[in-house]
Amino acid sequence: MKQIILLMVDTQRQDMLSCYDKASVKTPNIDSLSDNGTKYTNAYTCQPVCGPARSALFTGLFPHSNGMLSNCMQLGENIKNAGQWLSEYNINCGYIGKWHLDGGDYFGYGKCPDGYNKDYWYDMRNFLEELSDKERLLSRKNMSMRTDDPKEEDTYAHRCTDRAIKFVEEFKDKDFFLTLSLDEPHDPSTCPRRFFKELDRQGFEFHKTPNVKASLKNKPEHHRVWARPNKLLPFFAMQKAHKAFFACNAFCDYEFGRLLNKLKELNIEPMIVYTADHGDMLLSHGIMNKGPAMYNEITRIPFIISGGGYEKCVNETPVSHIDFLPTIMDYFGVPVPPMLQGEPIKNIEKGKDRDVFIEFTRYEVDHDGFMGFQPIRCIVNKNYKLVINLLTSDELYDLVSDPYEMNNLINDKRYAKIRDELHDRLIEEMNVSRDVFRGYYWDCRPWRSGKKPSINHTGYTRQLIETDFTQLDYSTGLPMEGGTRKK
Repeated sequence: MKQIILLMVDTQRQDMLSCYDKASVKTPNIDSLSDNGTKYTNAYTCQPVCGPARSALFTGLFPHSNGMLSNCMQLGENIKNAGQWLSEYNINCGYIGKWHLDGGDYFGYGKCPDGYNKDYWYDMRNFLEELSDKERLLSRKNMSMRTDDPKEEDTYAHRCTDRAIKFVEEFKDKDFFLTLSLDEPHDPSTCPRRFFKELDRQGFEFHKTPNVKASLKNKPEHHRVWARPNKLLPFFAMQKAHKAFFACNAFCDYEFGRLLNKLKELNIEPMIVYTADHGDMLLSHGIMNKGPAMYNEITRIPFIISGGGYEKCVNETPVSHIDFLPTIMDYFGVPVPPMLQGEPIKNIEKGKDRDVFIEFTRYEVDHDGFMGFQPIRCIVNKNYKLVINLLTSDELYDLVSDPYEMNNLINDKRYAKIRDELHDRLIEEMNVSRDVFRGYYWDCRPWRSGKKPSINHTGYTRQLIETDFTQLDYSTGLPMEGGTRKK
């Protein structure tokens, strides 16, 4: 019998967990997972915005491949989610909490996707439909602006956790894959008032990192536009305004603790994966929220695997959400289809340096704002990060000497060889993964001499060869012998 539980939250930096940063809000239940499993310190989202981040996590395909280029879009019709892959092998799949992959704006359509148990499906639309109009209005008001004391049972996090507890009770003796996906601590950060009081008792203040309100000189132009509204916002005011965010962070830990206690009561030990979809800038580099940037505050996420044979350790090997689906399929003994773009994490040598890829296209289709169309592609490993901001200017960071990414080295001749090697590998990855936006303009950057525009670009055609479908060769009409070849 094999069982996996994915625990995840919306909007959480690594340093918002006390197992990653002792100065942070106390998160004892998540800390216990870290203490008894593998804590990855270089784990990355595939796109630092809610929907696209989740799309990669649950399909094993980058947003440019699965069709979810921004929020308010939906997965391509031919794209399978984790539940569809696993349920074909009689693995019971339950999804409880925020989905954000059906194109139904923030709350979703309330309809269970194929592959998951309909009896346990419960997204944010389902939650709101349980409330009166007055209760809905109150539920969307930021907790820092409320004077009441919400009951646990009235919160989305608690109702989701109740359902997760019922799921493990029902399937405790069977193979299962359960996702408990909280919307919290994301705004409106609703939680019982006692979590506020506990922060006051601790005298908690979110730590001010060296890059808070750092100069954006020699940084991309759109970063300066983004930071402009926050120019007069002091860090202490941000802390006060976000008090509910930090309090709700502890509430999430409490709710996960309820499920972990139930597992102990049932005497079952599933593999547990903990993560978040992305982080929040919180005035690092003068920027708030998340969006078209590749700074660690929003791209580097908590990632912990406890149980399932994973050793108790801290692992610095770069990993990505793109590796999650291959990892759980491999654990269940389900064949990992060749079109998936990650690899099982257990197959990655511990301590190995490895390239990870991150992208951005747009924050949200419905909104004209949030910087609009900002195509970005990034390659990062343990030592360096290269960011191509197609419409503005580019970035290179030495993550060893400059962990807070304050010194842009893109035009530093001492780093030219490293920069160009990263650039070559990034372009190759865009080609291999059939990035829909690939083209010569990513190659021909002002700092990259010798690169010239070409109508043929690399000259290759790249067609997918899938396990259950064989495309026909355009030039012959016969089944393809190889998907990648000179056009």
